[in-house]
Amino acid sequence: MTLEMLWERADPAQVLRSRFGFTDVAAAEDWVIRTLGRWWNVRVIACERIVMSDHNALAWVSTAGGRMLLKWSIAPEVFERLVFAADLTTWLEERGLPVSAPVPTPDGRAQVEDDGVSMGLQHVIGGTLLDVRDAAQVHAAGATLARFHDALRDSPDRARAAAVRPPPTPLVQQIAGWLDGGPTHVLDRARVALRRLLAAAPSDDLPVQIVHGDYRAANVLFADSDVVAVIDFEDLRLDHRIVELARSAVLLGTLFHDWGPVPEAVHWQLLDGYRSVSALTTDELAWWDVLVLWNTMLFVPSGDDPTGWGAAAEALAG
Repeated sequence: MTLEMLWERADPAQVLRSRFGFTDVAAAEDWVIRTLGRWWNVRVIACERIVMSDHNALAWVSTAGGRMLLKWSIAPEVFERLVFAADLTTWLEERGLPVSAPVPTPDGRAQVEDDGVSMGLQHVIGGTLLDVRDAAQVHAAGATLARFHDALRDSPDRARAAAVRPPPTPLVQQIAGWLDGGPTHVLDRARVALRRLLAAAPSDDLPVQIVHGDYRAANVLFADSDVVAVIDFEDLRLDHRIVELARSAVLLGTLFHDWGPVPEAVHWQLLDGYRSVSALTTDELAWWDVLVLWNTMLFVPSGDDPTGWGAAAEALAG
């Protein structure tokens, strides 16, 4: 069995012991097998791989019913959000949207909490991660995001979303506050351009709805040019849809290591795909340039910039 970290540069065996409390890989494998048998009546043929990140872990297993994925967290502060994400993903699947829905326990629970652990089970969905070099895939990703937003706008669970994460503060307040906070490592030209765009922006009294929260290459699975699943709804929140669309455009190519910007053409391909399904208002579109530039500036590091966020921000500033 393979044991690894998703994005942290740490010794996985040490993390398994110190963070998750398993003496060794065999103990973790035994726990996974017993957990699936106890809660889901699933018999594991083999535990193939365990991947850890922060206080979360994933185990890929083979079973008589096909490959499955057990996800668990040991961070109690996120347990309520994980239950909500599992319920919402089930709701989206019922509406025909491409998600990796949780496999319910025999008593109907989508997420199980036991002995300080919150866990959920899914079927493994075959596919490859979004490739931002493929314009057809980027366009399809934009169209799919629009379909999700259209569905989530009508979700009856807005109050639950507000309970797990507060609604956003006004956009002008967010961006002006960030600028006034003195991001001195960001190029002057980009800061001047952002202030100019912000001053010309229309009202930020835009509709707020549930959004995915982390829509990027690592969370969109494809088969050829078709989206087969959008995964990882654990960062869902209330926000403006144009905020998620712009942030996703900036971060679309990011995976697990060495995050870097995508070409500006990719931003427009994602936007075009979105608008092919769902129209944006004039006010929403007027915020696009502001939000794309701001989100790019947010990722400019204070030290070395090996992936070129500073250059990307400068190019957007014109």
